[in-house]
Amino acid sequence: MSHRSCLSVILAAGEGTRMKSAQPKVLHQIAGLPMVAHVVKAAEAAGASGLALVIGHGADEMRKAAAKFAPKAETFEQEKRLGTAHAVIAARAAISKGYDDVLVMFGDTPLIDADALTVARRRLAEGAAVVVIGFRPPNPAGYGRLIEEDGKLTAIREEKDCSEEEKKIGFCNAGMMAVAGAHALKLLDAVGNENAKGEYYLTDIVEIASAQNLDVVATEASFESALGINNRAELAQAEAIWQQRRRHDAMLSGVTLIAPETVFFSHDTEIGADTIVEPNVWFGPGVRIASGAKIHAFSHIEGATIASNCDVGPFARLRPGADLRNKAKVGNFCEVKQAVIEDGAKVNHLTYIGDARVGAGANIGAGTITCNYDGYSKFFTDIGEGAFIGSNSSLVAPVTIGNGGYIASGSVITESVPDDALAFGRARQKTIPGKGKELRERFASAAAAKKKAAGADH
Repeated sequence: MSHRSCLSVILAAGEGTRMKSAQPKVLHQIAGLPMVAHVVKAAEAAGASGLALVIGHGADEMRKAAAKFAPKAETFEQEKRLGTAHAVIAARAAISKGYDDVLVMFGDTPLIDADALTVARRRLAEGAAVVVIGFRPPNPAGYGRLIEEDGKLTAIREEKDCSEEEKKIGFCNAGMMAVAGAHALKLLDAVGNENAKGEYYLTDIVEIASAQNLDVVATEASFESALGINNRAELAQAEAIWQQRRRHDAMLSGVTLIAPETVFFSHDTEIGADTIVEPNVWFGPGVRIASGAKIHAFSHIEGATIASNCDVGPFARLRPGADLRNKAKVGNFCEVKQAVIEDGAKVNHLTYIGDARVGAGANIGAGTITCNYDGYSKFFTDIGEGAFIGSNSSLVAPVTIGNGGYIASGSVITESVPDDALAFGRARQKTIPGKGKELRERFASAAAAKKKAAGADH
């Protein structure tokens, strides 16, 4: 259908009062991405070349967000919310541009499958004027039923208006539909508001089109794809479904997940084959992992790049800008931020590396800290190839440790160290015989006196 142009009108004007949030409902996130952005991605995957976002509540916030996830989208504000058809017609200027197909979607259905949209578009290409996307929920109560005769859709009947026989129908309205561009405005303009609420319902175009002898059909999407989000419980349900799909795809692509249900991906996580991910790992946005890496349990990773055969964790935190090169290791209780860990370098335990470069083959001892922040500005630490940083060292940036440099344990380094040099930065040890026993006796006596005084008070 590449020869057919397509506009996606995404309705995102609702307040979402059941979310109990000041934030517009459709900006609540699934896998680190606003749910409306998931809808945009599905529309684009189905071939939509034009995007029209109909916004209302939190319009300024919506425009700001849309500039990031849909920079080419046109936004149209629905100042009064008078029904779904009224919302669609708010995008009249976009619809009137003459697209072959018009997809009407909802910003709170983040799991919609692009394939379901493609099938609906295919039916338009075959001559239908209106295609309603339906689904079969486990319990159809409360949903509008799709009434079909001889393969044609004749009506969408709200449950309160259904006969007892119609209530037995399990095929329900998912809300989304595809409309032939040649008929879209004419059908929308024919929708009236002669109902109890005085609103303009998009579903009315089914009977309007049928009355004009236009073909109206229904296609079917899965229940999960049609799931609408109205509250935070449903948001969590959608997150769980999305994660389950992503884990399945990852494993089929060659990634080993030891305990899949405990691993959480972001919408843009890239992870190569033969990577092993242990339990309880969280991937935030912007993570790219090459093949053969091993991510140990309880690691938290976001905005990081991990090259082939790296070893991360357990209990590691990689923050944005962490860049691990081939066979690098970041071990337990280590944090890396805005730093390159070059080939084969090791940051093994209890260490913070921020705003730094750790050269190839370097070894960073336990408890090492790059002191990169003075309360106002960040400074850079450069650690050369093959350098050895002894345990419990503080490297006060800006500072350079040369290739092969050796830092004695417990040092505070404030000046750059040349290649292959040994640097100490600590006070000389002084030992006083018997002083330890004297201190213990003094401290014990003081503690006993304190305890006795406390008892006398009572």
